[in-house]
Formats: sequence, C-alpha cells, structure tokens
Amino acid sequence: MPSNNSVRKEENVPLLEDSPPTIRLKEEGDHDDEQDLSRRVWIESKKLWQVTGPAVFSRLSSCSMIVITQGFAGHLGDLELAAISIACNVIIGFDLGFLPTDIAELSGKVALCLLPLHFAFAFQCPLQRFLQSQRKNSVIAWSTFAALVVHVVVNWLFVYRLQLGLVATVITLGFSWWVMVLLQLLYTVFGGCPLTWDGFSIAAFSDLWEFVKLSAASGVMLCLEYWYYKILVLMTGNLENSEIVVDALSIWNRWKSNDRVRVANELGAGHGKGAKFAATVSVVTSIAIGLFFWLLVMLFHNELALIFSSSKPVLQEVNKLSVLLAFTILLNSVQPILSGVAVGSGWQSYVAYINLGCYYLVGLPLGYFMEYVFHQGVMGIWAGMIFGGTALQTLILAIITIRCDWEKEAQRASMHLLKWSSTLEEH
Repeated sequence: MPSNNSVRKEENVPLLEDSPPTIRLKEEGDHDDEQDLSRRVWIESKKLWQVTGPAVFSRLSSCSMIVITQGFAGHLGDLELAAISIACNVIIGFDLGFLPTDIAELSGKVALCLLPLHFAFAFQCPLQRFLQSQRKNSVIAWSTFAALVVHVVVNWLFVYRLQLGLVATVITLGFSWWVMVLLQLLYTVFGGCPLTWDGFSIAAFSDLWEFVKLSAASGVMLCLEYWYYKILVLMTGNLENSEIVVDALSIWNRWKSNDRVRVANELGAGHGKGAKFAATVSVVTSIAIGLFFWLLVMLFHNELALIFSSSKPVLQEVNKLSVLLAFTILLNSVQPILSGVAVGSGWQSYVAYINLGCYYLVGLPLGYFMEYVFHQGVMGIWAGMIFGGTALQTLILAIITIRCDWEKEAQRASMHLLKWSSTLEEH
C-alpha cells in the first residue's frame, strides 16, 4: 500500500528530463553501453513499477468493487448473479431481448440502477489520466482504496443487515465509485496540483482537432476490443441453462479482467532505444505474472468460484471453463502489453483496423461456428473468439512492435511535443 511520503516524493520527480530531445538522442547510445544488461533491466523494472504499481493497486481496488458486488449478488441466488453479471459485463446499450425473460427483466432493472456509475466514468477517466501524467499514482491508489473500504461496509450493511436485496447491492457500486471520483476531484481542485491546475482556461481549447483525431482513434480501438469480450457474454444468453452459463463465464471474466506510460515517456523524451527496452521489459514482466496466475487458476479454480456462488451447477460449469481461462490469462498477459505499447507509440488508428479485422472478421465468426456448427457451447464460443481473434491480434501487434523503427518514432514524438509546447507558450 503506498504511503503519504510517496505522494510527496512523486510530486518532486519530473516525468521527463530537461535536456533537449536532440541531445538526448545522441547521448542515449553511450549511456546504454555503459551499463550491463542486468543493471539496465533492474533500473527499467523499478521505473515500470513506480508507474504501474499504484496503478495496478488502483485497478485491483476498483475491479474488486465490481467483484464484491457480484459476490454479494451471487449468494442471493443464481438468477441474481446472472442478472448483475449481464449488467456489469455488457453495460447499457445492447439489446437483451434474446436472453431468457427472467434474466433479461432483472438485468434491465440492474442496468437502470447502474446509470449513475456511467456518469462517474466520465469524470474518473480524465481525472486519472491527469494525475497519472504527473506521477501522482499514489493519490489514485489511496482514493480507490478508500472507495473500496466504503463499498465493502455499505454492501455488508445493505445485504446482510438490512436485507434490501439485489437493487441495493447495485446502488452501492455507483455510490462507491462516486466516492472515488470526488476524492480525486477534491485533491486536484483544492491545491493538490498547484503547477498544473489553476482553474479553467481558454488555452484548454487550443489544437482541439489534433486531440480529437487521436482520441477518436483511441476510442474506436478500445471499443472494438471491449465490445468483443462483451459479445462473448451475450452469445451465451440463448444457450441451454443460460443462467448457469452466464454465471460461470462472468466469474472468469472478472478474474481475467501501464506499460503505455513508460513507452510514451521515453518516446516523448527522444529515447528510441529506451522505449524499445521499456516495451521488452514490460512484456517479459507481464508474461512472468501471467504464468503465476495461470498456475493459480489451475490449482485453485474451485476456491475462486466459491467467492461468487455456492450453487453446484454453477461450480461445475466453472470447473469446465477453468483450463480455458488459464490459457486465456497466459495469452492476455502479452496482448494488453502490446496494445499499451501501440497506444504509447501513437498507433491507435492502425490498431483500430487490426482489432476490426481480427476480432470481428475472424474471431467472432469462428466462435459462432464452433458453437452452432460443432455444438461446443460456451467453450466453443470462448475458444474460437480468444484463440482466433485475440491470438491473431497479438501475433500481428508483436510483428509490428519487433519491426518498429524506434528512433524514428522517438523523433516523431519529440516533434509533436515541441509543436504543442510552442502552442501553449503562445497562449
């Protein structure tokens, strides 16, 4: 858990060096040659964990709020778990009409109760990026942890003490998320960022078109990837015993569920080799973590499922999916890292096309084919979509990353920084 001292320490550490990018490009090769490989790996790993450590803790805490909500709902009954799983995994906007009536009706009620949560996302995302860009990751971690504590206490009070049922459980999720958002907003506005926040300014609207183009590409890239996994849950809705199947699949999706910061920093500083090395260390570190969780799922899949449900049919279905989940985790230990490298390098538009082709032209038809032609059920859908779409996307991103001219990317990023800096100085 991060300390208060780490928050103050982060404020004094610049994100990038002060020397000009052209000088850094010349000095970088000599600097790298002076250090042996093991020392360079150690230094890069420390930089990586300084950025990602609090971010990982924050992500675990925020995801835990959803996991806890599903856990409380699961012990109310299988129908309640299926309903909240659909609402949490699919969110709002999909047509749930092809789901069984009981799940669809209850999911609709849950989705309505989740509306305040979605408005919280609109504030949370820019606030977190604003704080992350200044290495105030400990602030994010502390605020998320505080929201998690509030969420556990309020959930216990509403479900076990007051026995208010599923709707109350869902409302607590939105309430806890707003606690996190308000804590981060108060920190930002009331003196937490004196060098970067002095109120609203007209300068924020300069060069908006460049920002919109980059944001649109990022949004399309992320939506194509995000919706792909939600479709996996939706496609199980018309299977036999769909209530149990959705329960089992959502359990594993919760367990499955920042290297981009390091790569973007190095490119912006003009460090082509540094960006390449940061990407390499990130991939190796993530694979090691993936192997650990692969082993964890293989050994303790029954115990993990008990957090969400004590229903024997659900536990049996989870047991069938455990091996598939373990290898999915192993694959996903590489894929998000490569996607993060792409975001940090500014390749969002290219990745959007890659996601469209791999996910929707290969993975989705393959999953549909495995279920409806070979009648493999949810395992067929999952295997087709993961090992067809995700594996192909990972392979293509790996090839692009390996073949990338990192020095050229660093020069391009440095030019963008100089352009935007001069624009801000004019205002």
